[in-house]
Amino acid sequence: MTDRRPGVPSGLTMAWSRPVGWVLDHVVYRTTVKGRENVPTGGPVIFAGNHISFLDGPVMFGASPRPMHILVKQEMFKGFLGQVLTASGQLPVDRRGDRTALQRCKEVLDAGRCVGILPEGTRGSGAAADINGGVAWLALNSGAPVVPVAILGTRTGAEHLDSVPRPGRRFHVSFGNALTLARRAGESGRASMDRAALEIRAALAGHVQDSIQLSGQPLPFADARQDLTAVAGTPADDH
Repeated sequence: MTDRRPGVPSGLTMAWSRPVGWVLDHVVYRTTVKGRENVPTGGPVIFAGNHISFLDGPVMFGASPRPMHILVKQEMFKGFLGQVLTASGQLPVDRRGDRTALQRCKEVLDAGRCVGILPEGTRGSGAAADINGGVAWLALNSGAPVVPVAILGTRTGAEHLDSVPRPGRRFHVSFGNALTLARRAGESGRASMDRAALEIRAALAGHVQDSIQLSGQPLPFADARQDLTAVAGTPADDH
């Protein structure tokens, strides 16, 4: 029987959300998926994807060979959308720092399930130039391997950070080699966290660049709001 702990969503949440993710990737959009064979077929896995669009989480969810529970900013858990996110097993997180969310993710991993994280935190160029430490904490404290995920095409060129891609666009999702991290003898907790974060960032950034070369799909500008408003000659609105 699958382990079910207080902070672990019911497995029934995946019964309907997985097909919806597939439809998003392969009916609404055209998603090329590479590297499924790199994803461990059993046990807990942390999927760490780059972040360029609000569609990145759903697209990663639909492309993955295994179901996952994705960390989503808590502001999204309102109204009808919040009900959908909860019913599909996604996990709210306060991006200013949320130990409770991380502990809940660890419970999900300890139950043998998978967690999806966009460790850059906010939408940008998607180059993984910097990531938050939560993914490193989870990797070290759960023992789960980290699979870097490159997501390309969900935002392109000078498109606004909040733009919605037109149906039929080609997306590219690539799952990289799994990375397993552990504390080293004599290494302090802080040193372990810093090293793990650097290794995860390097693996994700490198995989994104490799995927760009293989797919031919470049990353978008880091903050298209500034580029577009500069052309128009009006100040950018600060969301």
